[in-house]
Amino acid sequence: MDREELENKKQLLFHVITDKAYRPMKFKELAGILQVPKDERDDLKHVLDCLMADGKIALDDSRRYIEAKGNIRTGVFSGTSRGFGFVKIEGEDEEIFIPERETKGALNQDVVQVVINEEQTGKRREGVIVGIVERSVEELVGTFQKSKNFGFVVPDSQKFNADIFIPKEYTKGAVNGHKVLVRIVNYGSERKSPEGRIVEILGHINDPGVDVRSVILEKGIPTEFPESVMHQVEHIPDEVDPKEIGGRLDLRDLQTVTIDGEDAKDLDDAITLSKSGNIYKLGVHIADVSHYVKEDSPLDKEALKRGTSVYLVDRVIPMIPHKLSNGICSLNAGVDRLALSCIMEIDEKGNVIGHRIAETVINVSRRMSYTSVKKILEDKDEAEIKEYEEFVPMFEQMQELADILREKRRKRGSIDFDFPESKITLDDKGRPIEVKAYERNKATKIIEDFMLIANETVAEDFFWQDLPFVYRTHENPDAEKIQKLSVFINNFGYTMHIGQYEIHPKELQKLMKKIEGTPEEALISRLTLRSMKQAKYTTTCDGHFGLSTKYYTHFTSPIRRYPDLQIHRIIKENLRGGLKERRIAHYDSILPDVANQTSKTERRADEAEREVQKLKKVEYMSQFIGETFDGVISGVTSWGMYVELPNTCEGMIRLADLQDDYYIFDEAHYTLIGEHTKNTYKLGQPIHVMVVATDKMLRTIDFMPVMD
Repeated sequence: MDREELENKKQLLFHVITDKAYRPMKFKELAGILQVPKDERDDLKHVLDCLMADGKIALDDSRRYIEAKGNIRTGVFSGTSRGFGFVKIEGEDEEIFIPERETKGALNQDVVQVVINEEQTGKRREGVIVGIVERSVEELVGTFQKSKNFGFVVPDSQKFNADIFIPKEYTKGAVNGHKVLVRIVNYGSERKSPEGRIVEILGHINDPGVDVRSVILEKGIPTEFPESVMHQVEHIPDEVDPKEIGGRLDLRDLQTVTIDGEDAKDLDDAITLSKSGNIYKLGVHIADVSHYVKEDSPLDKEALKRGTSVYLVDRVIPMIPHKLSNGICSLNAGVDRLALSCIMEIDEKGNVIGHRIAETVINVSRRMSYTSVKKILEDKDEAEIKEYEEFVPMFEQMQELADILREKRRKRGSIDFDFPESKITLDDKGRPIEVKAYERNKATKIIEDFMLIANETVAEDFFWQDLPFVYRTHENPDAEKIQKLSVFINNFGYTMHIGQYEIHPKELQKLMKKIEGTPEEALISRLTLRSMKQAKYTTTCDGHFGLSTKYYTHFTSPIRRYPDLQIHRIIKENLRGGLKERRIAHYDSILPDVANQTSKTERRADEAEREVQKLKKVEYMSQFIGETFDGVISGVTSWGMYVELPNTCEGMIRLADLQDDYYIFDEAHYTLIGEHTKNTYKLGQPIHVMVVATDKMLRTIDFMPVMD
């Protein structure tokens, strides 16, 4: 339904619920009284949800619809392991704090109704949950504990702050220490635990692979493709049919390379580059996945459901089946492949002075790795240079152009967070044998620079065409978080200029430059990143704060990201004669849901990747109990401090374990101060620690300070 129809239906339904003759009803009863056909009940639910989001109606304890009394708002509840939580209301920056006694049995990610306390005097808004609109979790993963006549499951997620009671007849033979998937049949109350049934026993907590599979199930990430999808895939060819090439721009004679990690199998971007005078001609050629994944097909519906590929330490869960992602859609060397190309002319200052977007056919000349290109450009390795002799001039031009593009971004204020990611190596049984910092090199940066300029160019093109599109948006950070960051960096002698309402990305960029090479670089970089908002997908072009650009989209990875696949369809349809009014209306109607769904699945994938890394880091550090390490204090709270080691593993020193004094938390300066000794522990401070305990279930590493 369109906006006008929705508003009319909201008005009519609100009059029904506020009528004096109305008595509170549940959804089915209300649908029956209103004589809503079954195939239109989803629309009725949507209208009711909108009225609740507006704070006009509410659900009582029996889940019956009533008129809302007071300042009732609808949002998503985020629980914590300590019982309290926060409610995020769409469109509002500040979350509502919910004390433990006021959660009303709400569980993490439930959609709830909250009454905001308008009379409070504290800094943070507080509220009381008065209703649960929608439960987010139907199944979860946890560890089974057996009792004589029943069992219970301790959830893996610490944000799910309740154990699940399992009647004896529904334990499925699980024993202590089994990882299980449990379906919740009763969510309980403030006084009664939730109740569940065991659906599947995953294996014992210490069995190989069970830990990662637990995270996958916990996050609800689908791993198996439905039969309808695999049936569709069977009919997709292994090689490009020559008949499909007609009408495409033929670029097969150009010297073309892919540059990826050694293990990569889904190669979705290839590069061509030439130079004439002072003008570079850069071609960014992207796999034409949309040629094979048609709108509304089983493949397309499953890809949207997944939203993104998920890259875990020991496996990849693809967005589309391997036959496509590693086969016909992968830009493998020596074979013809269909592509969607953005070919740009770039001057010596990094300005795109002309561009063309076209459906193309390419043939990759050589599949390169980041390591090989690094050896050529950074290490000047003679053997590597000889092996790729004919490509070396192009790699050198790539380096030239990448430097120009990076300098242009630097001048406008783009922020480059260059701290190391974790590289975790496993043995054949999934046990971590090495954890270290994974540094970016010249080759990885070249590809990043080229993908960024292609994404910007495509976004600006379609913004000015004023067509429906999906953009990548990064909003300005909250003033309060930037103020806290400013106070923190003062501890290290740094300052930054903050305007009355906002900060320019250039100020953060200058800060990154000042801290380069200092002991506190990684710490301040991470805290600066945490001060920012999370990027998301939107249908409006609202700019990208971190990149300091008005125009940005995701165009370059349709094998692993659905938004890229979605805009490829729009681009191709536009290239083939333009979008007619009917198709514009179609995209206007579906794109908000695409942006919302893919933003959610991206967050889900990020969380899964972080949780698996945490698991493997805890497992790795368990072999070092009793050993000492140098680290840096990466976080200070009222209950203790976090310490990060050079290998990127992070653990905690609990306040209760500091026996030499009673420590007080100075929140303004992120410092713990000894009441008697005046010893201080502050963010960024180097510290010598001993590993005293690890807990794989809680995913924690415990440290103790070691006095030198």
